[in-house]
Amino acid sequence: MRLVAAPPRAGGGNGVAESVVVILVFRSLFRYPDPVNENAARLVAAGVVVLAFAYLLSGSWVVLGFLTYGFVARVLTGPTLSPLAQIVNTVLVPRLSVPAKLVPGPPKRFAQGIGATLAVGALIARLAGLEPMALILVALIGVAATLESVFAFCIGCRIFAGLMAVGLVPASVCEACNNLSIAGRDEHPSADSSISQQNAYPGL
Repeated sequence: MRLVAAPPRAGGGNGVAESVVVILVFRSLFRYPDPVNENAARLVAAGVVVLAFAYLLSGSWVVLGFLTYGFVARVLTGPTLSPLAQIVNTVLVPRLSVPAKLVPGPPKRFAQGIGATLAVGALIARLAGLEPMALILVALIGVAATLESVFAFCIGCRIFAGLMAVGLVPASVCEACNNLSIAGRDEHPSADSSISQQNAYPGL
């Protein structure tokens, strides 16, 4: 009895191609911008200040939920899924008359992680009926965001730098941080106005 090879499944190649496309889309979605435009970071931080104080004054679930979602979205996807970051990148930054000021991305992501932790903690505290704790955590977010937006002082970035200094964060995580100031640096020689929109990412 002679065995006959089965014909190749129709669309098999298309299935592989579709899988590759899905992987590339997810990699692009969860890619963190590096470098980061400090100007955009400060503008988003200003928006965080508004949201934080809006919650402190109103105690609104909607405001707290939006604040929390924004931080988590920016940690995971940069500005891609953050409404606040999208407004800054597509509306405000292109209208700025100042050049992009590029800073390393990893410290900013770390700072966003701290903000996300505080925001999620505030949400959990609110759900548990611990309103004073929620207010304290949101107030801390407001203070940190104010320092970032007004003085370009990124608390999370300074903590990141300290962790690198003691070896808790490997130098490979942020090679640019070895030669550049974490809090900010002068405009990159090759920076232009398009970079301010493409690489903009919010900081805490």
